[in-house]
Amino acid sequence: MDLKIKDIADLLNVNEKTIHLWIKEKKIPFHNINHQYRFNRAEITEWILIHKSEFSSSLIKLGLKDRYSLIPMLEKGGIINNIRGLNNKDVLKNAAGSILIPAGLSAGEILDALINREDLMSTAIGKGIALPHPRNPILTNPNKASITICYLYKPVDFGALDSQLVHTLIILLTASPKMHLEVLSKISYLCQDENFRKLLTDRKEIETILDFIKIKELEWLEVETGK
Repeated sequence: MDLKIKDIADLLNVNEKTIHLWIKEKKIPFHNINHQYRFNRAEITEWILIHKSEFSSSLIKLGLKDRYSLIPMLEKGGIINNIRGLNNKDVLKNAAGSILIPAGLSAGEILDALINREDLMSTAIGKGIALPHPRNPILTNPNKASITICYLYKPVDFGALDSQLVHTLIILLTASPKMHLEVLSKISYLCQDENFRKLLTDRKEIETILDFIKIKELEWLEVETGK
């Protein structure tokens, strides 16, 4: 817990009043230690990937190593349409009951993990998209990792920094902190792409989403290999 408010303000190029406001609104992960606000580096790294894409390019590049392809995870998780709910926890409950449940886990355990993470800070990244995921990876086998796209029946408030209601969830279930950061960074990178966001807004089918990601992963590989 070695980061202070000034450190975060300098990192994000915002004033300290903004950081205090985000703390008050619980829109940034923080810890109150002896009546002083402190920040965990790993939590802030993840927060930047989710919420502050304009500052995340260097972090995102850490994930573009093509170690973990998104394709098999998305093929496993697939797309679920018309997830209902009046608020974010209703939506998460219905989503957790609809996604593929890995062996050894229950829908209740997944829901608890998603809500615990959401209580820490919103997983809404803006532009109508949220990336729910457990605070700590709950899988032990990376081959069971999944990405599930959930199109909501109606947009719901997830407390996004841009105040936009969420119309699409991308639920991540991964097997290690390293895997989680790489998958999160790649998904975050994709969600900066206007064309990818339009696929989600238009509620495209799984084949179209997969085709788009296959092209992107080839581009990332070319960047990585210098071709």
